[in-house]
Amino acid sequence: MKNSSDPLLSSKNNQTGDEPPKTLTRRQFLKLGTSALIGTALVAGGYASLYEPNTLEVVRMTLYQERLPEAFDGTKIAHFSDFHLGFQTDAEDVRRIVSAINWERPDLVCFTGDMVDGSADALAGAVDSFAALKAPLGVLSILGNHDFDDVNRLVQLQQKAGFTVLRNEHVMLRRNGGSMAVAGLDDQLLGFPDLDKALKGVPENTYTLLMMHEPDYADWVIRHHVDLQLSGHSHGGQVRLPWIGEVITPPGSKNYIKGLYRIEGSRLLLYVNRGIGTTGLPFRFLCKPELTMLTLRKKRI
Repeated sequence: MKNSSDPLLSSKNNQTGDEPPKTLTRRQFLKLGTSALIGTALVAGGYASLYEPNTLEVVRMTLYQERLPEAFDGTKIAHFSDFHLGFQTDAEDVRRIVSAINWERPDLVCFTGDMVDGSADALAGAVDSFAALKAPLGVLSILGNHDFDDVNRLVQLQQKAGFTVLRNEHVMLRRNGGSMAVAGLDDQLLGFPDLDKALKGVPENTYTLLMMHEPDYADWVIRHHVDLQLSGHSHGGQVRLPWIGEVITPPGSKNYIKGLYRIEGSRLLLYVNRGIGTTGLPFRFLCKPELTMLTLRKKRI
């Protein structure tokens, strides 16, 4: 007969429950739960501050429009917005975005405002990088509400970088005997947008693209002969939650937040770019920086 010192017997006694299993105390359970929450928050915070803001998403979309001239059928537009240079973005980010745009070989480049996050000096170190942008129909820009600390210097720096800055004015693009207008407005919140002035001299039957920083301005644009509006400003919400969407958006982007909209009761299409940079807080969550590549095609009835 085996005695109590036999290891096999001791093991059997343990398995049969001679010693009750240990259970978590309430304090241990709370500590474990708190640790799990902190760990999850740290992972999510790292993703939102380090990974997602540096992960560019290229969105490609084809838009069919009835009034588009045959000569511009297939035109590729690179649309980007809201760089917010000086707040978490710098010249290295510009080089990365410019390289991505040039790789797409666009016909036209449109930047829809908020080049800097305040000081125009933030653009000075990125002028040469932006100057590498290439597009046969032009590199155009407008101002956003964060661009007004020293607006005259900012415009000069953008022009030095190769941008044509549109402030309540338009340019006529011509190709193979056809023409289209691209108009740009001053910022709605801190500037003085004047759509009538911007469209002065554009025949009503001319296909017209409008660049306007705040997307909600589209509700006013439908009264005019505009076919496509490109906007930014909203950052797509910058932070979006599952099943909820954007947490908050700034004034001027309460109705139209991100992506493509057909404005009810009109022919106007609106595209809202999520932007490149961040502002307020250096986070993006479920809302990656965006470069939009729009291909215009003639809609045939």
